[in-house]
Amino acid sequence: MARLILFNKPFGVLSQFTDSGNTNSPRATLSQYIDLPGVYPAGRLDRDSEGLLILTDDGKLQARIASPRFKTRKTYLVQVEGLPDDAAIAALRDGVTLNDGPTRPARVRRIETPDLWERTPPVRFRKSVPDCWLEIIITEGRNRQVRRMTAHVGHPTLRLVRWRVGEWSLDGLAPGTWADAAPRLS
Repeated sequence: MARLILFNKPFGVLSQFTDSGNTNSPRATLSQYIDLPGVYPAGRLDRDSEGLLILTDDGKLQARIASPRFKTRKTYLVQVEGLPDDAAIAALRDGVTLNDGPTRPARVRRIETPDLWERTPPVRFRKSVPDCWLEIIITEGRNRQVRRMTAHVGHPTLRLVRWRVGEWSLDGLAPGTWADAAPRLS
């Protein structure tokens, strides 16, 4: 049976086990948190993003989770600069055209500030610029897609936490911790 790991990736950690790109100042990698042979990330989560990263030892499952072809839902809690109006929310829901083409429609809603852990370093607070939180659910996963989508509608992302991938979520996982999970897809 395939092994499946749910990891709450902290801010600043690369979604890989080695850092071959920066020899002068090594960056944190998965190997500092997960010491299991043969598991690899199913998709990526940017260094400046936090939250659910799934790892598995099953190549087919890895491809199924990561590939946009299978339309696996990914839920993000996104703190954005400014207060998006109805038109900005509607544009995100309808799909926006980025430099690599149009995005699929997304499920988007404004949410109250979620009860999350403190981020290190904290998000920069500016008295003169309000911010708010959105829940954004997408079924693809292009490079920095959610960040590019919110910037496209005039509301840059300040903090991004992937909360759920398919049926798996971060419930009960503190930053930097991992747990075994059942390999299931709906």
